[in-house]
Amino acid sequence: MDMQVEFERLSGQYFANGAYTHSPGTPRTPVIDPATARRIGELAQVSRTEVELVIDHANRAQKLWWAENALHRSEQLHQVAASIREVGSNVAEMLTRETGKPFKESADELKWSVSVVDYYAELGRHSLGSVLGPSVAGQLHYTIKEPMGVVVIILPANFPILLLMWEAAAALAAGNAVIVKPSEFASLTTLKFMEVFDNLPAGLVQCVTGGGEVGQQLVAHPNTHMIGFTGSVPTGQAIARSCAGQFKPYLIEASGNDAFIVMPSAPLPVAARAATFAAFLNCGQVCTSAERIFVHKDVYEEFVTLVAAETRKLRVGNGLDKVDIGPMEHAGERDRFERVLARAVEQGAKVVCGGGRPEDLPQDLSNGYFMEPTVLRDVTAEMDVLHSEVFGPLAPICRVESFDEALELTNASQFGLGVTVYSTDSIEIYRATNEIVTGMVWINAPILDNDAGPFGGRKMSGIGRQLGAEGLDTFRHTKLVMVDPAATSHDFWWFPYSDEEAWASRT
Repeated sequence: MDMQVEFERLSGQYFANGAYTHSPGTPRTPVIDPATARRIGELAQVSRTEVELVIDHANRAQKLWWAENALHRSEQLHQVAASIREVGSNVAEMLTRETGKPFKESADELKWSVSVVDYYAELGRHSLGSVLGPSVAGQLHYTIKEPMGVVVIILPANFPILLLMWEAAAALAAGNAVIVKPSEFASLTTLKFMEVFDNLPAGLVQCVTGGGEVGQQLVAHPNTHMIGFTGSVPTGQAIARSCAGQFKPYLIEASGNDAFIVMPSAPLPVAARAATFAAFLNCGQVCTSAERIFVHKDVYEEFVTLVAAETRKLRVGNGLDKVDIGPMEHAGERDRFERVLARAVEQGAKVVCGGGRPEDLPQDLSNGYFMEPTVLRDVTAEMDVLHSEVFGPLAPICRVESFDEALELTNASQFGLGVTVYSTDSIEIYRATNEIVTGMVWINAPILDNDAGPFGGRKMSGIGRQLGAEGLDTFRHTKLVMVDPAATSHDFWWFPYSDEEAWASRT
């Protein structure tokens, strides 16, 4: 497949009611390959009228989808998983060209998407409620799990396909329709991915492109019924405020500032490799990246040396080549990251390796948005770099005096997504799992996901859970039903109240 031809075919399109549709909407936004800084296509800002039509299609399709039996929905979702397998390589290549990540990471993203669809295809038909022990003899009390209706999923560019399917697979398994608003920096790949839903009813999954105005219309519309958002704190807060006016449910994954703790009992060579991976996966553009590395003073020097050695091995370049690190998503992100790095150095952090733009790249990559993976030492708890989401290829290493200090600094963050702890001390492991205020704790197993386990954070990292049984219930209402088949009189509490129970009877 000629990818440039495919990018041009998808340019100016959106996906509505089962088909690609040309949008006359303006302005057009150029789509840039971050490795070369060359234009590869353009995306449309769909109009308000187009969004209205998409919402109408979604509501009609959702009613038909929910009317089907659970086995049918499960079989159709398994077919979606099979379709992802078939197109995985082509979509992964497009993903690398549009976002810059190494092809291996793009291919993994597609594989993980298959896994989560198959998981929810089965979980969605496992239970649609539960029977309760009745509080009145002879009655039947039970719950029914029902879909929200039309779910809007607003996505970032770092994992556009995987994060889409974490939510869409659960939403569809629960009986909802889905409208996708992709990042402006991953829209064409997301549009291409819509082909995997061809077996589903037209209008059940749709994709509209554009900026914040499109997202605002989808969020505020009375005929959308639940919002799933991954992105910045300010945008997440704006969505929450908009939803509050309608008591519209929402799932928000806003930001991370994850700690990575290393104690003397840890196998340091393994911990150093783990920290290097956790800091630099997807060029550090991961919400669960290791962004605050707290290392016990007794092993600090050795650990810094080991991480620097691992970092120097990393190959930087075009994600379609044999590399470990691609470019950042776009020029604005690289500029922001350079300011973060400069501020850290200004406040006293020392660059061990990296620290600039690569100088040895081929000529065709000279304008790409590359940064060297960078290790900082002598970072202190007061520095700005430890107090906000870095979202770039940086490993700031901070010395701590004790495990207690590591816990205190970890919990001092306004964020609470995840934390990684490297230790073989059972007491430290126990304390970490119980005392750290985050949604996830990884002990000697950095930044792993599990389809069957909930993903999400606390504090300013957001609200709600993706994945696992919790992730399915995120997209379902629970209805309580109580049935008295004999329609008996409930004289145990109906009028008239008995004289014996009146207060006057006690005097």
